[in-house]
Amino acid sequence: MTTAPNTKRDLGYIVLAAVAALLLSVTLYWSFFVAPNELQMGVVQKIFYFHAPSAYAMYVGFGVCVIGSAMYLIKRSDAWEAWAVGGAEVGSIFCLIVLVTGSLWGRKAWGTYWTWDPRITTALLIGMIYVAYLLLRNLGATGEAERRFAAGLGLLGGPLMPIIHYSVQLWRGQHPTVITKKGGGLHPDMLTALLLGCAAMTALSIVLIWARARIERDRQRVLTLELDAAEHGLLEEQG
Repeated sequence: MTTAPNTKRDLGYIVLAAVAALLLSVTLYWSFFVAPNELQMGVVQKIFYFHAPSAYAMYVGFGVCVIGSAMYLIKRSDAWEAWAVGGAEVGSIFCLIVLVTGSLWGRKAWGTYWTWDPRITTALLIGMIYVAYLLLRNLGATGEAERRFAAGLGLLGGPLMPIIHYSVQLWRGQHPTVITKKGGGLHPDMLTALLLGCAAMTALSIVLIWARARIERDRQRVLTLELDAAEHGLLEEQG
């Protein structure tokens, strides 16, 4: 009777993973075989169909970490902390993808791999915050004080996300404003590739966060069993 919810959850995960794989396949096909090459940048511009969607996936990951961290501070729930860890790890991976693809694109567009543009700088800053969160959670002690401090660090990156998103409008950096209310002047097939990429990367980020949170919950259960066994053994020795 207790396995039915797990079966439904596993089925939901498999379906979502299949949808993510399908969307990624369609995105790759549409980006390289349907969407036309941009006149000035040529084929290099196609990085854009994975760069911008990875940024949205980064927001998903870090957003889950913010929510999980807040709920952990409120409820002291291991399950919420597992979601926070999963969100931070997946968000950090996509942040790295954003920075690497952005550097490759910037080399072609601006003639340099790196510039201290407001959006690039704030993206680097939020990545450093969540890497620090992960280091504290994975390499530091696992006491209650350390876990609460890590959760607070997870919350710290939350206000940076809207700043990153609107940094181009706020500080007029070099980074282009790609999507506007009018579609950013993109060819319809280019816009379709971008939207497919956003859907694919978002679905992929959810799949990865879900998987990582489940792994973290299993790790927490094993750690609890080990601590209980150690405490039980110690009591027996003292008895």
